Amino acid sequence: MCELSRELGRQLGVLLNRRGYVEWVIVGSAQRLYLPDVGRLRGGRTHFRGLRLVHTHLKDEALSRDDLADLALLRLDYVAALCAREDGLPGRVCGAHLLPGDSSPKPWRLEDFKDIYAVEMDFLKMVTALEDEFSRKVSLPKTEAEKGRAVLVTVSPHAADGEDTLTELAELTHTAGVEILGTVLQVRPKPDPRYVVGKGRLEELVVETMQKGADMIIFGRDLTPAQARAIADITELKVLDRTQLILDIFAQRAHSRDGKLQVELAQLRYRMPRLTREDGGLSRLTGGIGGQGPGETKLEINRRRARDRVARLEKDVEKLSKQRAIKRGRRSRNRLPIVSIVGYTNAGKSTLLNQLTHSKVFVGNKLFATLDPTSRRLRFPRDREVIVTDTVGFLRDLPDDLVAAFRATLEELTHANLLLHVVDVNDRRLDDQMEAVNRILEQLDLLRVPRLVLLNKCDLLKDDRGPALARRTNGILISARDKTGFTDMLTAAEEILWREGAAEKGYILDEVPNRHKP
Repeated sequence: MCELSRELGRQLGVLLNRRGYVEWVIVGSAQRLYLPDVGRLRGGRTHFRGLRLVHTHLKDEALSRDDLADLALLRLDYVAALCAREDGLPGRVCGAHLLPGDSSPKPWRLEDFKDIYAVEMDFLKMVTALEDEFSRKVSLPKTEAEKGRAVLVTVSPHAADGEDTLTELAELTHTAGVEILGTVLQVRPKPDPRYVVGKGRLEELVVETMQKGADMIIFGRDLTPAQARAIADITELKVLDRTQLILDIFAQRAHSRDGKLQVELAQLRYRMPRLTREDGGLSRLTGGIGGQGPGETKLEINRRRARDRVARLEKDVEKLSKQRAIKRGRRSRNRLPIVSIVGYTNAGKSTLLNQLTHSKVFVGNKLFATLDPTSRRLRFPRDREVIVTDTVGFLRDLPDDLVAAFRATLEELTHANLLLHVVDVNDRRLDDQMEAVNRILEQLDLLRVPRLVLLNKCDLLKDDRGPALARRTNGILISARDKTGFTDMLTAAEEILWREGAAEKGYILDEVPNRHKP
């Protein structure tokens, strides 16, 4: 190989299987090799490819970045470079293999031998031991492995913003029931147009997921269909973006027929642009009049079925909207004001509803614990009644398809006489979360509805900044868990709802006391 490589002035390489037979012979350029498509893995995230690369270098140099990239991305058993001397004989030998776990700062071990005769190893024994070590480090009980194991990735121009994104992504992942094995934050001006994190960082990510036994990568931003395919092709892992993760959570949380329909509609709208791959083998051989032409491909059939299903779901959601309108009409005839609880997800809205109305709505320390709206009656001290409605939690940059799909549910808010905006006073992202909620309210044309800002979980404050926050946000400090501040809250709500007899006339005045304006 070295003699022929010198004669051609090109790098030469062979891919050997574990029995020592040559599977591929590769002729490259003077600088590098371009490996062929070696197919899928033998099976399992802890197995190597079953191939080792032996190739030549025309200069007396160590393994290149491309060599290590091939080792990582293809999960080769071993990579060795023979330095071809001027006389055509092999000189220095450089090699590398992957390492399991966190046994080294680098994901691979580099080896250097003065010549080919210094290479003494039982290769098959070594690679088998490495695979066993990978399997041992990532093995899990079946019940745990079924949940999924993920590495979280986000790209941001600023480290602080990236940390906030990772924190929220971790909460979403925990809610979805997926175990988090690691996080990656890359600070760069803008995401890579093809791989988001860049090719080099993605190579390291491939080895990291293999070492930790992850079976998916979750990105903290939305991916284009091309990006998702490119990353999945290289990593051979399940790739999720933020929107898909939220949709998966909604699918788990939806229990009523209303919620299931709306989640399915949002999922279909998300997936339709991603139905882009076309397999010629799935094309019908005949079609049309007289059997001319290839007919519908499998891709076209899937797209048509998806469009038909979306149209059907939109009609069903419209029926739900009409049914809810009938129910609201009944409430209007009873002249009962409607109070809707809104806020960022996991701010304590369902807990507030339970404490106000002595209900038993499900409460969980997870995002989107409530999907289906719940309405209960609340009697005020002066024998006045209102309908209190708990709604789905909002989220920063909530996907448009999700907002559109849950239009029938969010219509409950458009008929509210008062919005109780619940905020987690302990969250350092309080201002960003309030702004995110206000943006969605503006999108739904609900900023005209009177609001009370409720700074919830004040019992967990570890300092005395509560009163200052209340003054700055024009809010009321409460604790939905132990009913702290409920008197002030109900007094303020009563003042808005029944100011100048507005409720008895069937409407709420546009003007509200200044201290209750957001």
